[in-house]
Amino acid sequence: MNFKDKRVVLTGATGGIGSQIAEQLSAAGARLTLADRNAEALQQAVEKLGTDRTIAVAADITSADGRQSIVDETIDCFGGIDILINSAGVSPFGSFVKQDPTMIQMTMEINTIAPMLLTQLVLPTMLEQDSGQIVNIGSTFGSIGFAWFTAYSTSKFAMRGFSQALRRELADTGVNVTYIAPRAVKTPINSSAVYEMAQVIKMNMDEPAHVASKIVEAVGNQKKECYIGFPESLFARINSILPGMVDNSLRKQDRIAKEYATRD
Repeated sequence: MNFKDKRVVLTGATGGIGSQIAEQLSAAGARLTLADRNAEALQQAVEKLGTDRTIAVAADITSADGRQSIVDETIDCFGGIDILINSAGVSPFGSFVKQDPTMIQMTMEINTIAPMLLTQLVLPTMLEQDSGQIVNIGSTFGSIGFAWFTAYSTSKFAMRGFSQALRRELADTGVNVTYIAPRAVKTPINSSAVYEMAQVIKMNMDEPAHVASKIVEAVGNQKKECYIGFPESLFARINSILPGMVDNSLRKQDRIAKEYATRD
């Protein structure tokens, strides 16, 4: 796919991965709607990328009004939507039994419910023009349920299922669905405890720019699914067939991680 003049909506646009995706798509000639709650960071991003091909929409994607404003302002400015990239997300780390119920609910709303509802708003435009691409940024945590990331893993499992089901529902249309699952990424979404734990258990973590380049490549090739990072991509496949084997291989790591996840 040639990204020149493609009309792209990107949520989580000021985040570690989102900001890198925005830069790479802008360099490829796309017209961008950058959506995020941080109005100041959005404005800085627009000024960096150029105001002639980029607009900012400061919106809370968990609200109906916020989602509607993203769609309306994009169509008003660009006349349509070619690609939606659902990149916004949160990743709480800790003991599930002690986790604040509000955080659990927020995780599901930001990572799963809001992207589903935003997709629902965007689809009529794509179906009318008989072309488009829905891109859902998931995680290998959406194929392997990791201890101490229970809410996050659950939300990403749901996004993987949503992507698969929607792809099949849209099979006879011009709209494609791409699900992309990076492994752990070095972004501010992670707490200091996660980084300390990652160092001890030797967790592989990728740089945002590298992950963004793989995401842009997968979108450009209109892949159905893309798993970023080896051997995590292999473990994701194994877990779907032999979860008991993965249980055993993760047990020692999970016990070490517990020290960091259960700190007061």
